[in-house]
Amino acid sequence: MNQLNLDHASAAVEFNKDEPRVDWHDETLWFVRTKRDRAAAQLPEWEQLREAASQIKNHVLSNMHDLLAQFEENAKQNGITVHWAENADEHNAIIHKLIQDAGVTRMVKSKSMLTEECHLNDYLTRHGIEVIDSDLGERIVQMRKEPPSHIVLPAIHLKKSDVGETFHEHLGTEKGATDPQYLTEAARQHLRDTFLTRKVALTGVNFAIAETGGFVVCTNEGNADMGAHLADVHIAAMGFEKIIPRAEHLGVFLRLLARSATGQPITTFSSHFHRPRPGQQMHIVIVDNGRSRQLGRPDFRNSLKCIRCAACLNTCPVYRRSGGHSYHSAIAGPIGSILAPNLDMKLNADLPFASTLCGSCSNVCPVKIDIHDQLYKWRQVLMKEGYGPGSKTAAMKAMATVLESPSLYRVAGKIGRGVLRFTPVLAENRFNPWYNQREMPEPPAESFRDWYINNKKV
Repeated sequence: MNQLNLDHASAAVEFNKDEPRVDWHDETLWFVRTKRDRAAAQLPEWEQLREAASQIKNHVLSNMHDLLAQFEENAKQNGITVHWAENADEHNAIIHKLIQDAGVTRMVKSKSMLTEECHLNDYLTRHGIEVIDSDLGERIVQMRKEPPSHIVLPAIHLKKSDVGETFHEHLGTEKGATDPQYLTEAARQHLRDTFLTRKVALTGVNFAIAETGGFVVCTNEGNADMGAHLADVHIAAMGFEKIIPRAEHLGVFLRLLARSATGQPITTFSSHFHRPRPGQQMHIVIVDNGRSRQLGRPDFRNSLKCIRCAACLNTCPVYRRSGGHSYHSAIAGPIGSILAPNLDMKLNADLPFASTLCGSCSNVCPVKIDIHDQLYKWRQVLMKEGYGPGSKTAAMKAMATVLESPSLYRVAGKIGRGVLRFTPVLAENRFNPWYNQREMPEPPAESFRDWYINNKKV
């Protein structure tokens, strides 16, 4: 997969070089956000639903072991084979083994952010397995050798013309075609053959129910059903936080999920899987991959309540104007920025700083994750652990020294005003990141303290 090897700020600069596209990206995601607002406003009990979902998830986080054990027992009774993976390597190896056991080298896969997190496609490709993503957005970015830029809308960074060129190259459609119906029909015909010929299908899991041992997969295209129902082997991959206690809790989450994601009352397909059909194998791979570590962090465990609706991405002013690929992790946006440092603090130390801390992400979260608070707390952790830039640490220490001393503060203020007035080039240059995107202010003639003293005398 092509991925910019840059930190978030540098990648955002690259994204912003095409300003009309940035404006379009911003407006498109804000349109989705406003649809979410209208959908939420139609439910007088919206806030009660959010509170109920939050409390159910709190219960899950406090009883994770028991609920997972209950789910495993019930799933096995239903005829589902349950596998446990401590990390991404184990997850990938288990799935590879299942494909080998089926005696095939090709698999169809519906959308699963967990497999993106584990880099499953790359792993299987290296081992000679052909993987076709059947979600339309994921198939488009797969053809372009790009990672998804959004949890729910993987190709939201692309325009119709981009898709037309991609399909012309890979599917032989008419060059320059941009008609959505024509392009969608081409994708449908391409994927139909895939569904009919693959013996192994992989799906994600939106919710796993401890009470029944079954699980639910939500899609808008029905592609998960097409793959799973036609395959001899159905593999479902889930992070362990997807567990919920009882079937009656599904109503809470299904009402929140699609409204928060795209403003729909419900996803077009909410598919319930409880047992394999006669002659079929059904496997579920339950993955930790750092989730136990996150569960043990009191300040960050609530991030495991996430139901992957992407409402926080759609509302985030930084995400909308920097693009999903600038986050260089499987899950972009505010929620990704509090999940990614748990996986690798050094690699993802820049992400919690990709936020204005405006709090809009927390306001729209359907399960009430305190996202902006956690972003702020991650910044503190990362700086204490030494993952921040040394220059920033030195600058903050110097600033603290100045702010602690009134006399030093007054001297620094005079120097600053003098620099801006007589040698502005010292501040207005390309080495000053603040200046790169802004005009420096006119220096005041005097400090506020001097102004106050002078006017008080008058």
